[in-house]
Amino acid sequence: MLSAMLGPLSAAFDTDSTSIAWLISSYAFAYAIAAPFFGYLSDRIDRSRLLLIALLSFAIDGVGIAFAPTLPIAIALRIFGGLASAVIIPTAFALVSEVIPRERHASAMGAVMLGMTFGIALGPALAGLLTSWVDWRAPFLLTSMDCIVAFLIGAVAMPKRHSAVATRENHGFRWLRNANVTRQLLAKGLWNGTGVSAFLLSGEVLRQRYQLDVAHVGMSVTAFGIGLGIGNLSAGKLRRLTGSEEHSLTVVTSVLIASVAAFYLLPLSIFGALACLAAWGAALGIGAPSATTVLAERSGRDKGTVLATAETLNNVVILSLVPIASVALAGGAIAMATTVFLVALGVGSAVTLYDALVTRPRSRRHA
Repeated sequence: MLSAMLGPLSAAFDTDSTSIAWLISSYAFAYAIAAPFFGYLSDRIDRSRLLLIALLSFAIDGVGIAFAPTLPIAIALRIFGGLASAVIIPTAFALVSEVIPRERHASAMGAVMLGMTFGIALGPALAGLLTSWVDWRAPFLLTSMDCIVAFLIGAVAMPKRHSAVATRENHGFRWLRNANVTRQLLAKGLWNGTGVSAFLLSGEVLRQRYQLDVAHVGMSVTAFGIGLGIGNLSAGKLRRLTGSEEHSLTVVTSVLIASVAAFYLLPLSIFGALACLAAWGAALGIGAPSATTVLAERSGRDKGTVLATAETLNNVVILSLVPIASVALAGGAIAMATTVFLVALGVGSAVTLYDALVTRPRSRRHA
């Protein structure tokens, strides 16, 4: 949302765009650092209640920023918002895995992620329109109102029972010794974080290669977002087609490598490049809910901690790869940037394939 508001926010707080960017960075860092802690907490108290508290906290954050008198106060509030968001996303996925039948997990996770996809695709446009029509406070106030609505719906709709709580025997980070969990965590962090990193820089490639202006570069977001939404809706279908989430992830990572490599390395037309972005988005749209389903199932009562750690690993990969690849792209070295992405994707894909192979005998026994 803030990507469309940096100029008005700079004027509102009487500062430059570099300082305003801390509103984004402070939120992202708080989210990445706090997610495992709140995931651990969600495994030990009622998840539904924790999620409701986080929704109210995020609503307070939006109102506070809208009326913040200074930039440092606004940044502090964004840190508070990052903490709330670190609760909301992994806790929502953990709840889905507990209240939805196992055979519908991938579809249900995809439905939740479809809402996130709409936010990614429509958030900047909606924020820009509200800022133009009203003022910069309007997007924050609308977000707060939405959180209150979600709180009210959740208070009525969520199960009136306590979620599964980890016992003393499950305390700490014993799941780190479970190779089935850590292997999938590493794989998802690599291919998902790298896929997002490559997309974040795709607009610069389109601009350099096709001499597009900012408005036309926006088509990359549209093509990727459409693919992402289709993928979210198709996660359950691919799972049924391949027989398991583990096998569907091998298909997903193969498509991801092929589409990223083709986009960055082949002399495609603009329509070919947009088709690659759509396929790339679809792969991530299927892969994220499928991998989340696998992690939730394997981590048992530590699912809150594990799913939150997965979010942190995604952010760590993004924060590591984007600066390296962006420097290469700025120097015109597209091949070097592509190598960075393909190496990370290759390792993530190899771990995913190995995971599918070693879990196959267990799947057959249960079948």
